[in-house]
Amino acid sequence: MLGAKLDRKAVIVAVGGGVIGDMAGFAAAVYMRGIRFVQVPTTLLAQVDSSVGGKTAVNHPLGKNMLGAFYQPIAVEIDTDVLNTLPDREMSAGLAEVIKYGLILDEEFFTWCEQHVQGLRARDPELLATAIRRSCEFKAWVVSQDEKESGLREILNLGHTFGHAIEAGMGYGEWLHGEAVGCGLVMAADLSAEVLDFPHADVDRVSRLVRAIGCPDVGPVLGGADQWLELMRGDKKSRGGEITFVLMPRIGQSIRRTVPEDAVRRVLSRRTA
Repeated sequence: MLGAKLDRKAVIVAVGGGVIGDMAGFAAAVYMRGIRFVQVPTTLLAQVDSSVGGKTAVNHPLGKNMLGAFYQPIAVEIDTDVLNTLPDREMSAGLAEVIKYGLILDEEFFTWCEQHVQGLRARDPELLATAIRRSCEFKAWVVSQDEKESGLREILNLGHTFGHAIEAGMGYGEWLHGEAVGCGLVMAADLSAEVLDFPHADVDRVSRLVRAIGCPDVGPVLGGADQWLELMRGDKKSRGGEITFVLMPRIGQSIRRTVPEDAVRRVLSRRTA
């Protein structure tokens, strides 16, 4: 951009998935202290999550999305036709973020996802349009209450503390972000059962739906529980070395809290292989 002598009236257009959106958005945020940019997300995950809300960042070997800025695009343009170009694995990864919204905010939407999972995987255009619209509405509402993640917005990270550990521990790109989040949703449900009496039957529901969308529900060993905990302590939501998790008292409800380390270790013993 400097070489092309772009000025402050320039507009960056980010056409691609979440990585492209994050990189372009971060560049827009820091170039001349901020120029305009437009998100044109081309993956399901980017359409339902990363393109909406104004988070921009790049990864660091010691942690995911550690270098970034809160910086809103001037527009998000979503064309669902591009989803027909995606491999099945990318669609599965995006659906993990879709079902997350039902888990944290709306049990009826989670049930709707259960009922229509085969149609969503088959890329039914009306079902996908509904899923994308509802996901964007959920995220926009949360972000409008807490743009810079000082409280409520952290519920959007359900499953992400576990998921980010998988991505960092395996090496970025080995698991897709949505695959790691999908597995993390099951781990978070299991941890919720450990410390909040989340119904075990609902843990099974979460696990079944994660498998049904095509994502793994068992995580990698990553060298054992100690390495898992070390990776999770590096998460941005940690406070003073204590790991903060998003947990669910019930499907459709979510809270943020620290938990005893022994509870995390028990979950890891059951949910890694």
